[in-house]
Amino acid sequence: MKMISVLVFLLLLNGVEAEAQNKETGNKPKLVIGIMIDQMRWDYLYRYEARYGNDGFKRLLRDGYSCENTFIPYTPTYTAAGHASVYTGSTPALNGIAGNFWYDKVLGRSVYCTEDDSVQTVGSASAAGKMSPKNLWASTISDELRLSTNFKSKTIAIALKDRGSILPGGYSANGAYWFDNASGGWITSTFYMNALPAWVLAFNQQKLPDTFLKQNWNTLYPINTYTQSTADAKVYEDILPGEDNTFPHLTASITTNKYESFRYTPGANTYTFEMAKAAIKNENLGKRNVTDMLAVSFSTPDYMGHKFGPNSIEAEDMYLRFDKDLATFLKYLDATIGKGDYLIFLTADHGVAHVPGFAKENKIAAGTFDDAIARKQINDSLKKDFNLNNVIEHITNYQVYLNDKELNQSKVDKETISNYIIQKLLRYEGVSQAFALETIGTFPLPHKLKEAVINGYNQKRSGDIQFVFKPQWFDGWDKGTTHGVWNPYDQHIPLLWFGTNIKPGKLYREVYMTDIAATLAAMLQIQMPNASIGNVIEELVK
Repeated sequence: MKMISVLVFLLLLNGVEAEAQNKETGNKPKLVIGIMIDQMRWDYLYRYEARYGNDGFKRLLRDGYSCENTFIPYTPTYTAAGHASVYTGSTPALNGIAGNFWYDKVLGRSVYCTEDDSVQTVGSASAAGKMSPKNLWASTISDELRLSTNFKSKTIAIALKDRGSILPGGYSANGAYWFDNASGGWITSTFYMNALPAWVLAFNQQKLPDTFLKQNWNTLYPINTYTQSTADAKVYEDILPGEDNTFPHLTASITTNKYESFRYTPGANTYTFEMAKAAIKNENLGKRNVTDMLAVSFSTPDYMGHKFGPNSIEAEDMYLRFDKDLATFLKYLDATIGKGDYLIFLTADHGVAHVPGFAKENKIAAGTFDDAIARKQINDSLKKDFNLNNVIEHITNYQVYLNDKELNQSKVDKETISNYIIQKLLRYEGVSQAFALETIGTFPLPHKLKEAVINGYNQKRSGDIQFVFKPQWFDGWDKGTTHGVWNPYDQHIPLLWFGTNIKPGKLYREVYMTDIAATLAAMLQIQMPNASIGNVIEELVK
């Protein structure tokens, strides 16, 4: 009888403790995992669906909730802006991240989104760690989660790219890690810590990038089965650094700057997943009676995509391999956190355009525009017609930055020069519209395009004149491809929700990447980020 009484007491005690924990977490997820796939177009979910396994993308689509019409509400659609906008619930106009780079007229130079000379690299002798979120003006959902628990919650951010880690991690991350070409391992900056944790040092000591490079990159299946792709080694594809554009990619033979080449290979995705699992284990994420967050971004699809394009065998093979890695990661989460105890959102920072050569090969209008040539040609015309020097200081993010000092010293008013430049820009075949950004409120543009330009316009960091390309045109080169514009191929991204309190389903009304943070805030019952303009996706939280 005494034994039974003790057992009953212990069961009751466990029940009380469980109830107390449930009250503290409020049936919230133990761990929120943000998965961003750099340069993933929405259609990749379905283009390769027949070849995906049952436990990766298909599991998220089958058992999760897919927002099928998720768009980016601004331009330029670049990596830094995408990561910042997802996690701040805001746009470049308000969060300050106007692109990967922008031109600073006061400094007289281009500024990188996460540069910070006041901090030092941790984990390497290189300068790759002189980075922080200081250029980000707004809080992130990860910051707000930590604030809501008086900093008991942990946030860890991981990406090969510094901007893919730092901007999601925000100001209060317990750790933000990115990949360093010099050391071939994960590094951070003194903004976050003064020394790498022992577990990161141990992870780096495994030298996994070397292991993956030694395996070379051949197709997962016989190459003749890649029917969703063009033939291998098209002339308009670029090359893998240190190698070529033909399967098999013999990465084991790369000796010069091999870790830069590693970034372009599927092994780098696997490596990022392994780092994510190590962070969960060693930081005890999801095991501490509060909701933690892991922000992990996969940079490799972007590196690969720029070189080979969305119709290459490389793209198809990378997503088939990523699907297998994703399935393995989900099984790891089931075993360590528990089914239903973690919440995943999977999205992208932008899409990508077809390679112009591929488009032309298939009789689709396309082309490229050279910023440097346009700048020189228009400046030469301004010198001839107005005797002005270097009026166009810089062109970036589809914006022209004018030389205010030169214009102020001249007898020609700025509006006259601005209109002159606009007319010159419109003569280029690929340019469809050009206008002074200060006139955007009254300039006649389709509503969606106007809204994208306004949301992307940052008065302190944007240029003076905006130009818009015809569809399938971009500023770039003849080999490979890029992104950055307002068109659906760059703006339409996946958004999948899976895990805690998520019921299977699909939503076809239009939502935006800026809605993700507001929706998470509602789910976690915390304040949304301080510059958030997104709306809660009500279908998910009802």
